[in-house]
Amino acid sequence: MKDQRFIGTGVAIITPFRNNEIDYPALGNIIDYVINGGVNYIVALGSTGETATLNETEAREVLDYCIQKINNRVPLVAGNFGWNDTKELCRKIKEYDFSNIAAILSSSPAYVKPSQEGIFRHYAAVSDACPVPVLLYNVPGRTRSNMEWETTVRLAEYSRNIIGIKEASGDLIQTTRIIKNKPDHFIVTSGDDEVALPMTAAGGDGVISVMANAFPKAFSQMINFALDQDYYAARTLNFKTYDLHKWLYIEGNPVGIKSAMEILGYCTNEVRLPLAPMSETNYAKLNEEMQRIINDL
Repeated sequence: MKDQRFIGTGVAIITPFRNNEIDYPALGNIIDYVINGGVNYIVALGSTGETATLNETEAREVLDYCIQKINNRVPLVAGNFGWNDTKELCRKIKEYDFSNIAAILSSSPAYVKPSQEGIFRHYAAVSDACPVPVLLYNVPGRTRSNMEWETTVRLAEYSRNIIGIKEASGDLIQTTRIIKNKPDHFIVTSGDDEVALPMTAAGGDGVISVMANAFPKAFSQMINFALDQDYYAARTLNFKTYDLHKWLYIEGNPVGIKSAMEILGYCTNEVRLPLAPMSETNYAKLNEEMQRIINDL
């Protein structure tokens, strides 16, 4: 059986900053906002959370704050478990305190561009070391290597502790092959908001969303409609928010979503270097699209 905690909409939550420090009051308000909006679980410390710019102390403090603030209302997934060095990642896992953490999200090794056999052995070692469930994360746009569908299915069959994948290749053919060939327990969730609806309609299990930071209710409802096979209602909501994708990603993630959250009044649009805040021109276009959606929903 699939782990039902991770069916539906997860939100890859941002890490708000003020004056280059973590803005915990803003983070708390965002957590309440997305939970009240109906998301099924929260992923902290992913790429949307700018984890690459947080030191180990900050990352642990963010996770501990999320645990306290969520207070078991929804499951919490820790997303800071991608690393180039398999041995070092397994050491970190073995020493980590996983209390109140439902699962980890682990991206494929970046930069080193491993073979498919290397990716398989990496994740097998992670699964063997990890005391909580593992969600694979295939994001070739960031790692520069794609985990092919055969490797994903092989990993799903290797360990029941590997419970699913955040598939962010944007390749619906690859995703469909995973869905067709995977074991029954394995969850396939979209890591790309733009294809979340078609992936779910093809037999996927939902999304780990960026846009759900800003519009948790609309995005969660869209996915729920799709899971219930009410595709007319799902398409209607998808079309209402679809044009926002361009402006959320035009200068990269989380630059766009942080500006969207500033427009909504939840935080500043501050990011840490090497990211830079959204340009004034694109910010104005984003704001225009945000206002249209707010008025349309």
